[in-house]
Amino acid sequence: MLENRRYIIQGFFVFIGLVFLVKLFALQIVNDTYSRQAESNTRQRIVEYPFRGLIYDRNDKLIVYNEPIYDLMVIPKDIQVTDTTSFCNLFEITKEDFEKNVLNARKYSYVKPSTFLKKISHEKYAQIQDQLYKFRGFYVNPRTVRRYSKPLLANELGYIGEVDQDFLDKDTTNSYKPGDYLGITGLEESYEDLLRGKRGVSYKLVNVSGIVKGAYKGGSNDTASIPGKNLISTIDLPLQEYAEKLLDGKRGSVVAIEPSSGEILVMASAPTYDPNLLTGKNLGDNFNKIKVDTTAPLFNRPIMARYPPGSIFKTVQALIALDKGVTTVDEKIKVNLTNIGDHAPAGIYDVKKGIRYSSNNYFYEVMRRVVLRGKGSNLFTDSAIGMDEWSEAVKKFGFGNVLGIDIPGEVPGNVPNTATYDKMHGKGRWAYSGVKSLSIGQGELLVTPLQVANLGAIIANRGHYIKPHLIKGIKENGKIEEFEYEKVYTGDHTEYYPEIIEGMAQAAKQTAPRAIINDIEIIGKTGTAENGKKDETLDHSVFMAFAPRENPKIAIAVYVENSGMGGRAAGMTASLIIEKYLRGYIKKNWWKREEYVLKGDFID
Repeated sequence: MLENRRYIIQGFFVFIGLVFLVKLFALQIVNDTYSRQAESNTRQRIVEYPFRGLIYDRNDKLIVYNEPIYDLMVIPKDIQVTDTTSFCNLFEITKEDFEKNVLNARKYSYVKPSTFLKKISHEKYAQIQDQLYKFRGFYVNPRTVRRYSKPLLANELGYIGEVDQDFLDKDTTNSYKPGDYLGITGLEESYEDLLRGKRGVSYKLVNVSGIVKGAYKGGSNDTASIPGKNLISTIDLPLQEYAEKLLDGKRGSVVAIEPSSGEILVMASAPTYDPNLLTGKNLGDNFNKIKVDTTAPLFNRPIMARYPPGSIFKTVQALIALDKGVTTVDEKIKVNLTNIGDHAPAGIYDVKKGIRYSSNNYFYEVMRRVVLRGKGSNLFTDSAIGMDEWSEAVKKFGFGNVLGIDIPGEVPGNVPNTATYDKMHGKGRWAYSGVKSLSIGQGELLVTPLQVANLGAIIANRGHYIKPHLIKGIKENGKIEEFEYEKVYTGDHTEYYPEIIEGMAQAAKQTAPRAIINDIEIIGKTGTAENGKKDETLDHSVFMAFAPRENPKIAIAVYVENSGMGGRAAGMTASLIIEKYLRGYIKKNWWKREEYVLKGDFID
């Protein structure tokens, strides 16, 4: 009996042992949950953020680059901070901030890492890296922020910012995760897909103190990040710097284009700001200050400001009339001063003389012929039909629509048509005589500085333009993969452009003598854009030009607000930029153009 009991007890213990063996086998071999949990206590998952693509100027000068920063990450379950005061002093935060950030991290996840502090500078990290081992549960994740080699091109380059939850909810591509950055405005936004790169991930072995001891499994599970593409811009950085210097302290803009390619050499807006302010941990505070600045530095005048074109638009009126055959370059038209106010004398005018003297009444007659073609049964229907034909012809020159420049924010300006005046006056209740101010670039007609510079390129090219753009292509392995841009023709004929150009050359000498450069011929046209404000006495100074006459290298539009005559502020600014680009330096002359423009007193 006793012998049987002994066997029963032995069998029971054997059975229990077998149960434990089976359970251990299941836990360790069949089910790896516990082994994975054990591994997770010794490994650390680190997101490898890609280097964002760089941006260069047309001559391979670096404009935008990356600077290292660090995010302090935390895993709540691993936190061991015995001296909170030392921690707060090291990271320059308050105890309230410490407790709040820990609470936020726990709300996000008790076991997953999240950001405790963002954008620790490279200099600050150098001071704290030797102290991190004291605070278990914390580690740093390297990142980069954008930096700018010069305080230029703020609105054109744009800035990057962290994605928010609203963006993530709408991101159908699933390309972004919390903590990622993306382009918010400018080129950063337009070329986000090329610049951003692709994130990777690495796994590190850590000891009980959270100190990294090496790669987990020799890095076999790691995926490398892929850097973004580097872009070559069309900007001439020294010329851009010079243009912004000339605009300093003023309100206005400069747009310069290479006519043969549509490449934008300069796009300057004033007032402006240093793009380095919108990077790093102070981005939010700096943005709020810039946003409420009453000088509106975020307003990108070259593509957002709308002005009446004034007298520069007379070149377009002439080109449309010649293209439609309602006049010829040789036709002499007798002009009196009864139809519209004028500063040019009465007399006999052809196209070239009309542009040279900027005769309002000559262009009144030119546009009247375009609009009143006898296609309607009466004066009112004839005006309505002709107005729509005129409007469509103007739009072929890039007005009234966006040109499609490769940064966001471009506005179309305004080219009125029959519907515009039907709404204003009633259908059949207006005629050409009521909209005659359009003939001299006033009235409801509005253009942007970019469109005016593009007009200069059209005339320089004798009848076509390449869509203006700021990025030439991708720079990869020392080579440039250039993008292709559309060529647009503005009319059916081109044989009359030499007369238009000669008229502009004579006009520049007559109306902008201070802008003349003896050995560089400037083909230009001055203008005055009405400011529309009764409390400001001076209108806006406008100058459109290109140079040289043959094989033009630069077309330009300059707007200087509230500075009066186009031949002074705008004309002299344009001539300085043209000379700087074509010659490489500014010759001294008796006008002292550079000193005059920098001083900014354009009444003298």
